[in-house]
Amino acid sequence: MIPAQEVLARLREGNRRFVEGGHGPVGRPSAAQQPFAIVLGCSDSRVPAELVFGQGFGDLFVIRVAGNIVAPSQIGSVEFAVERFETRLAVVLGHTQCGAVAATLEELRQPQANQSPNLRAIVGRIRPAVEPLLGTPLARDAVKLAHEAIRANVRASVHQLRHGSALLERRIERDGLLIVGAEYSVETGDVEFLAVDRQTPLPILPP
Repeated sequence: MIPAQEVLARLREGNRRFVEGGHGPVGRPSAAQQPFAIVLGCSDSRVPAELVFGQGFGDLFVIRVAGNIVAPSQIGSVEFAVERFETRLAVVLGHTQCGAVAATLEELRQPQANQSPNLRAIVGRIRPAVEPLLGTPLARDAVKLAHEAIRANVRASVHQLRHGSALLERRIERDGLLIVGAEYSVETGDVEFLAVDRQTPLPILPP
C-alpha cells in the first residue's frame, strides 16, 4: 500500500512530464492491475487521465462521467477500488471548458422544456454547486463565472465522496484515504490541485 501523499507526489511529477512533452511510462498492456490512485474524471475526450498524469497500464483506476459528477455508481466504483486494491488516493479531476458545467449554467439561465431526462440528471447533480454563483458579482462576467463554476463542481464532487459513503468515511478516518480535487487546463496541460477544505459544506444528493 502506497501512502496517499507519496501517490499525490507521483501524480504531480507525471503531470510535469506530460506538460514538458514526455508522456511518461505508458509501458505494455498487463493482465494484472494494482492501481495506486483513483481518478474520477470527465468523459471529455481531451482529458485522458493516464496521459495527463504520465502513467501507464494498471497504474490508475479511472472512472469517467460527464461533468465528473458523483452518483451511486461512481461512489460504488471508488469504494470497489479502495476495498479491492487498498488504493489510498482518489482525485476528482475537472477541467477548463467543461461542457457539462456550461450546459448547467445555460439551463439555470434559460431552462429547456424538452431536455432529455438523462441529461437533466447530470445537470441536476451539478446545479447545487453552481447555482449560488449566479447570485454573486461573478454572474456579470461569463469567463470568471465559468472558471469558478467548474471548481465549485469539483469541490462538490469531493464533498460527495467524502461524506456520501460510510465505507469511504471509515477509510478516511482509519486508513488515511485522501480524496482531493483538481482542475486540468485543456489550454496548457497543467493540473492544479484545489484546496477543497475551505468550501462551505454542501448537501449530500440522494441516489
